Amino acid sequence: MKTQVAIIGAGPAGLLLGHLLRAEGVDCVVLERQTPDYVLGRIRAGVLEQVTVGLMERLGLDARLKAEGLVEEGFNLADGERLIRIDVADLTGKTVVVYGQTEITRDLMQAAPERGLEVIYGVGDVALHAIESDAPYVTYTKDGVEHRLEARFIAGCDGFHGPSRKAIPASVAREFERVYPFGWLGILADVPPCHPELIYANHERGFALASMRSHTRSRYYVDVPLTEKVEDWSDDRVWDELALRLGPQAAANIVRGPAIEKSIAPLRSYVFEPMRHGSLLLCGDAAHIVPPTGAKGLNLAASDVHYAAEALVAWFARNDADAVAGYSTRALARVWKSERFSWSLTKLMHRFPEDGPFERAMQVAELDYIASSTAAQTSIAENYVGLPV
Repeated sequence: MKTQVAIIGAGPAGLLLGHLLRAEGVDCVVLERQTPDYVLGRIRAGVLEQVTVGLMERLGLDARLKAEGLVEEGFNLADGERLIRIDVADLTGKTVVVYGQTEITRDLMQAAPERGLEVIYGVGDVALHAIESDAPYVTYTKDGVEHRLEARFIAGCDGFHGPSRKAIPASVAREFERVYPFGWLGILADVPPCHPELIYANHERGFALASMRSHTRSRYYVDVPLTEKVEDWSDDRVWDELALRLGPQAAANIVRGPAIEKSIAPLRSYVFEPMRHGSLLLCGDAAHIVPPTGAKGLNLAASDVHYAAEALVAWFARNDADAVAGYSTRALARVWKSERFSWSLTKLMHRFPEDGPFERAMQVAELDYIASSTAAQTSIAENYVGLPV
């Protein structure tokens, strides 16, 4: 098989890039290791920045997003009994939209056949070859048969554990990482949210987050030591802990229900440089991971895809090599700013095991400053809705 761009990974990043390229007449094929049902079964992020919403609008695939997404004009920081509201709409003139990553993926997946986007699911043994040349190719197996896909460029949208990043030689790679000493225990339940906006809580017992996927489905988190096991946390124990950490106002409105999904996700900050080497471009989790505190994971992938699509279209439409050459620098500038915001919010809202009275006093002082400063709230709001692309 031959194509112009081989895309590895059919999560939201790979599918979004495929749709953007096809909309501009660029041929591409998407390879995905898992089945469609498995891809749709991943429970992930749900807060969309304007850049992500804008890309779906541009593709004309935003009908369900507009009908079912929850427009959020603000969010809250809680510290004990205090609730500090960040009025995002008033401070920036922008909003975010709560719409699950699974739903974004479903919209992109269902539109693929009619848009001429070829997605091959259930492939194995994916390997990248000749990425430093002008004729890279990908080999893979499907139903026990080996295949070869030749392309001009390869886009690695295959997540943190995929083969794309590993194809870049160690001699040119730089990795930056901060592993956090806790994970997020998440519970998804078909119950109404306890508050119309997200609440990030810093409590003496640890961090908590009250979020939602719809008016009838809620997503909650508490941070736990990495030694904890999810089977040791009954639904009642999770609900009890949430009621304590979120504070009395939120606790009074918590509706309990059975978990439809419960898991513990470790937290890390990670950046890989460069995001382009030869004919390979990395997008999303293949190049960077952010702690979920800032709701940046999916949105960073979307901005990567925005830059990658622009660069690849410029190459094929105008024979412009500069955009591809500058892709890594352009994408990383936004990645690092989003990493900074996610790291700072994580540091502000969590109790770290190594922290003492001084670090706690700094958190209190920072939250006091945020509560009383329009400038501080504006800075948080600008980062929360997403920096310009």
